[in-house]
Amino acid sequence: MIKALVFDFDGTIMDTESQDHLVLGEIYREHGQELTDDIWKRCIGVSIKLFDPLKHLQTLTAQELDYDELRKRYRERILKLLEHEQPLPGVVDYLKRAKELGLKLGVATSSPRDWVTLHLTHTGLIDTFDCIFTASEVERVKPEPDLYLRAVEALGVEPHEAIAFEDTPTGTLAAKRAGLYCVSIPGEVTKHLEFTPHDLSLESLAQMTLDELIAKLTEQGGPSVE
Repeated sequence: MIKALVFDFDGTIMDTESQDHLVLGEIYREHGQELTDDIWKRCIGVSIKLFDPLKHLQTLTAQELDYDELRKRYRERILKLLEHEQPLPGVVDYLKRAKELGLKLGVATSSPRDWVTLHLTHTGLIDTFDCIFTASEVERVKPEPDLYLRAVEALGVEPHEAIAFEDTPTGTLAAKRAGLYCVSIPGEVTKHLEFTPHDLSLESLAQMTLDELIAKLTEQGGPSVE
C-alpha cells in the first residue's frame, strides 16, 4: 500500500535545470569554453560537493578566476530567470490529490536547503510537505540513498510504501538504492541521458493522474530492485 510520495526538487517540482544549463553555458562561453554534454552529465542531479562546474571552469582555462564573483553572477542570473517560474505540469494536482488521499509528502534533493526553501516559499508549496531533506542535512548526496532513507524514516513509512519522483539518472539510482518505487520524468536537459532502472517513466505528471499511477505501480507488485 502506498503511504507517501517523495519528490526531487530541481527539474521535478520546478524546471530550474533548463535555466541552470543556459546560465552555465553563457559563463563557459565568456571564458572561451563550451559546456559540453560530458560536463553537463557531471553537473546534473548532483551537489556541488561532488562536482562544481565553476571550479571545473577554472581548471579548463588554467587561469586564476574570481570564483566568488563567478558564483555571485551565476546565482543572480539564475534567480532572475526563475523569478516567475511555476511548478511543472501536474505537480500541484499530485500534491493536492495526495493530501486528499491522506498520503505523506516529502522532498529529497541534493541541492542546499536555502535554494529549495526559497523556491518552495515563492511558489507557495513550502507548507505542503511533511519533511524536506537536502544536501545541508546529509554527508552523502545522490546517487547514494541517504536522502531518501532519511525522508521515509521521517515520514514514518517503509521504503516500499513510498513513490519517488525524479528527473535524472543520479536521482533514480538513489531512489532505487533506497528501495522506493521510482517514477522518472526526464526534462528537456535530461531526457537524452541514460537512466538506470526505474518502475515507470512519464513525459510529465500531467500525463497520468495520481490514482492511475498508484494503481499501475501496485499492479506490478513491489518496487523493482536496483
